[in-house]
Amino acid sequence: MEADALAGGPIDDTDSAIWRARLAGLHQADSGDVVFALHTSAGPATLTWLPGLDTVLGHPGVSGNELSGRLTDLLSPLTVQLPRTRPDRDFELEQPYDAADGTRRRIRLRARTVGDQGCTTGLLGVLSAMPEDSPGRSDLGELADRYRVLVELSPDAICVHQGGMITYANRAALDLFAARSPAELVGRPFAEFVTAESAGGLLANAESEPIEAMFTRVDGSKFTAETISVRTTDSGTPSYQVVIRDVTPKLAAAAAVRARAALVSQVSDAIVAITADGIVTSWNPAAESVYRWPMHEAIGRRIREVLGAELDPEAALRTGGVVGQTHHRRDGAPLSVQVSVAEATDGYVVVCADQTARHRAELHYRTVVAALDEGVVVVRPDGLIESVNPAAARILGVPPAQLIGVPCATLVLYDESGARIPADELPSARTRRTGITQNGQVVRLRRPDGRDVWVALTSRLLDPDDPHGVAVVISFTDITERRAISARLAHDATHDPLTRLANRTLVLDRLDRRNRPGATTVLFLDLDKFKLINDSLGHPVGDQVLRVAGERLRRATGPADVVGRLGGDEFVVVTTEATEVAEVRTFAAHLRSVLAEPVTVHGRQLHLDASTGIVLIGETDPRSAEDLLRDADIAMYQAKARGRGRFEFFDVEMRMRMQRRLRMEQDLREAVHSGQLWAAYQPVVDLRTGEMVAVEALLRWTHPKHGAISPAEFIPLAEESELINILGKFILQDTARELAAQRTEHGLGLSLKVNLSVRQLDDPHLIPAVRDVLSTTGLPPEALTLEVTESALMRDASAAAEVLTALRSLGVLLAIDDFGTGYSSLAQLRRLTLDTLKIDRSFITGIADSRDAAAIVASIIAMAHAVGLTVVAEGVETADELELLRELGCDQAQGYHLGRPVSAREMFG
Repeated sequence: MEADALAGGPIDDTDSAIWRARLAGLHQADSGDVVFALHTSAGPATLTWLPGLDTVLGHPGVSGNELSGRLTDLLSPLTVQLPRTRPDRDFELEQPYDAADGTRRRIRLRARTVGDQGCTTGLLGVLSAMPEDSPGRSDLGELADRYRVLVELSPDAICVHQGGMITYANRAALDLFAARSPAELVGRPFAEFVTAESAGGLLANAESEPIEAMFTRVDGSKFTAETISVRTTDSGTPSYQVVIRDVTPKLAAAAAVRARAALVSQVSDAIVAITADGIVTSWNPAAESVYRWPMHEAIGRRIREVLGAELDPEAALRTGGVVGQTHHRRDGAPLSVQVSVAEATDGYVVVCADQTARHRAELHYRTVVAALDEGVVVVRPDGLIESVNPAAARILGVPPAQLIGVPCATLVLYDESGARIPADELPSARTRRTGITQNGQVVRLRRPDGRDVWVALTSRLLDPDDPHGVAVVISFTDITERRAISARLAHDATHDPLTRLANRTLVLDRLDRRNRPGATTVLFLDLDKFKLINDSLGHPVGDQVLRVAGERLRRATGPADVVGRLGGDEFVVVTTEATEVAEVRTFAAHLRSVLAEPVTVHGRQLHLDASTGIVLIGETDPRSAEDLLRDADIAMYQAKARGRGRFEFFDVEMRMRMQRRLRMEQDLREAVHSGQLWAAYQPVVDLRTGEMVAVEALLRWTHPKHGAISPAEFIPLAEESELINILGKFILQDTARELAAQRTEHGLGLSLKVNLSVRQLDDPHLIPAVRDVLSTTGLPPEALTLEVTESALMRDASAAAEVLTALRSLGVLLAIDDFGTGYSSLAQLRRLTLDTLKIDRSFITGIADSRDAAAIVASIIAMAHAVGLTVVAEGVETADELELLRELGCDQAQGYHLGRPVSAREMFG
């Protein structure tokens, strides 16, 4: 119902309107409601309202026509089903609404259908405004309101049952089941209202195509209905919505039609006998049915009176005895009739074949076909186009007049491979030749304007029951847009959205479908230090870098190569152009050089490099696509481990090493909790007194299957997997407790030295963990020395200084380990408030035989003493090395000459 179709204005009889609304329970005294009424009984619909509508809608002072239009829009959810809704039904609906001043409000509608004799003639209701922020409202809530109104207004009965119990029934359902209130249906078993003979078919097919079933009303009467059940929940107890449409009248009508059809099979047309001067002498039952004149009233009347038209039998006979005329029934309704006239001995026999239904059907058919979005073309047996509907002309891009009489073979069609379909293989030609329907064939159609259109086409015989009829009807739907959308979705499903390169799915697919007889190469590239770019410059810069890297790889490869992004900063290239080792080396170096060109992003010039893993795939290589990517990934990690910015070829031993590494990492996780890890202690000796003054705690792992695992193997594993924080906390807690106990039991003055890794310095839980160890074990802070490698301190000196300062505040001592392997100076180290400097074993080994080594160590000792550091020499293996260190003034030493790392029992007895 459009707004401009309504005549609208304020209600004249204000008191009467308010009284009616209050009587209906829709309007309360002193409320902000505005009463309105919609009348649809006769003539144009009219919409009236009480004063104040402009205020409620937030458009003060606007015209009556504008208010009528706005109110009509608000009422549209209620009026859409109004003609099929019974009187005295109440509805309530809330809708958002924009006032003239731009504020948002909600309009609440409460209405009741009114009418008489079971026919609705309008609405009486009130509306009021509420703030937009009314609690509990949402777009979903409003959608639910609209859906509820539509369900309530539905002329079909709708029930919902869950777990076999009815939970909802709309008004039509109450009427259909003769229920006076919802309580007579809701809460009762659904099966209670289904007859025994129908229960099996209906309840066994809870989600079904339409089926007929017999139901029982509340009063015990039965009726037949067509039902459709739809499941409305995906989990928990199933809930079903059942639409029930009473087909009892339809079945009765069908029975009447069958009875009438039996009669018509004997006498299907009206047969009338008349005298020479046109007086009716015989009137069969068919005539009674067609013209609505009973036999006893029709006989004796003039033929023109009962047919509702003039009839000249002699003129009809002169033109062959058959004429078409428009007759009229007794009530004046027009009839399209084919009249056949024959002479009789005492007048004429007139046979009137009622063609009204056929003509109406033909008209309806032409109207429906003309309104279809689907193109329809009828092709005559000679292959010429007989008719086209407007949709066909629109899709084909040709006016209908230019298609009629044109051979169907002039339409140019192509199959999905792009080949033109020959004239004798066109769907219409094949149907005409074989009589077989060509169903849903997808073809491309070339229009005269050069545009290509994809259509789904069906070709079938116009009259399959006529063995000689080879006229064909072709129907087709334009699927160009749908096909384009499908192509885009398929592309998006197999391509990376950031770089538009192939994604992992497409790369794996191409590898699975590789040309087996030929060789192939997979190059797995990972950008070096990309995380630093992402973390320091932000993800937008990182994304742009990835786009540039992907585009460079695409341009550096051939048209047959596959370039993909697997995620993060990982790219892959699959090529068949470079398959020999020398060729692949050159190709990999070329890709690396292309990536290494400077990248300018947001005014910053960045330099990229990549580590590349390479897999050569032979002609008979049995590995799957997943295996090939895995092996290329392994080779890439090998390249990173050997210094980054290089490429490595995969071999089987590399996979075995990687698999062992993976197994060892998993075993190490279990070792933490299964008692396989233990602490070894190595003595640290004072070179002036020769006494042991400290022990260094070293972590050891005894594997249940492989025995002792070297720290050189499992410590790097722990560093990479971040297990080092767990291991570090374990060794610190265990050794501090052990040494505290030994100091108390034996009165020892030994101190404990424990190593900290790079990752531990980054661990925010390090300081609390050290504080907890000191408080729980009783080890004095000054008896604990935490050792940090020189390279770890120099990695981020400011961050390291912050951590060391926090540790210093706990009272522990700090040492720099492996001094001489990094790039620090003693001045830098002094700013880090260290206590001890440990000279790396590489300077100590062979010191007794090398003046240069001795001179370097002497310089380190002198400079360390100058800034107040205690010097410890690592890796002392011989007595000569020990004696020389004592002469050079070294404070302490440790090494195999002084004592190997041993268990606590061996160390402390």
